[in-house]
Amino acid sequence: MMNLTSPSQVKAWCIEHGFHPNKTLGQNFLIDRNALISIVDAGLEGNPATVLEIGPGLGVLTEEMLKRGVKVTAVEKDPVLADRLKPALGNPVNLTVVKGDALETELPAADAMVSNLPYQAGTRILLELVQRRDIRRMTVLVQTEVAERLAAQEGGKTRGLAGVWAQLDYDVKIVRKVAASCFWPRPEVGSSVVTLERHDRNLGLGEEERKLFHRITKQAFEHRRKQLGSIFRDYIQSTLRAEELSNEEWIAFVKGLSGQ
Repeated sequence: MMNLTSPSQVKAWCIEHGFHPNKTLGQNFLIDRNALISIVDAGLEGNPATVLEIGPGLGVLTEEMLKRGVKVTAVEKDPVLADRLKPALGNPVNLTVVKGDALETELPAADAMVSNLPYQAGTRILLELVQRRDIRRMTVLVQTEVAERLAAQEGGKTRGLAGVWAQLDYDVKIVRKVAASCFWPRPEVGSSVVTLERHDRNLGLGEEERKLFHRITKQAFEHRRKQLGSIFRDYIQSTLRAEELSNEEWIAFVKGLSGQ
């Protein structure tokens, strides 16, 4: 069986099978053993029985999680890699492979999600999952810029819509950075491991309030250079800008609007 953290073996397989990593699909394969163990250790904290993996690629995370006894459902968009994955890992009974685009596929429920997310679609996939709220813990490898936006607190330059939406129901923590040299092909930027742990502090928000939360925060960050009093002049007097509000303040604003 191929050593998936060996750059030479990974390259040799690609050459032998005429496979060229697709930059558009964000195919940068993790080839560093230490980073692999860090991701899986963080991802399997709490001993989940079932794990969703998006973009398994050659299966480096998949293989390590299966060794630890979890049941993995892997969603792979690339048909060549999807067809390869299960036989390449020895046809394990605890692995289900779904061939399809994660943004267009009905993703199954799971105790946890552990993924090296594709660069281009990673943020969109993650924001769809946080709005579902049915996965307790998510551990993802994303570009460091994306990780910083997800974890950003109010007042920071990297505070944006992704962080506000993710933190509505999840506590976000950057676990560690992963250098570009830990991937093949080598990307232009570094990555970071991020955990999102559902906190359940906002269970009292109704569905209509949640829709309003997403609508007004999206509107505010589309005009982030403007003061909130200018954007919502009929509802609020404020010289603050979108990135300066905490999630608690956004929720209070939503509750005020919904109560009018």
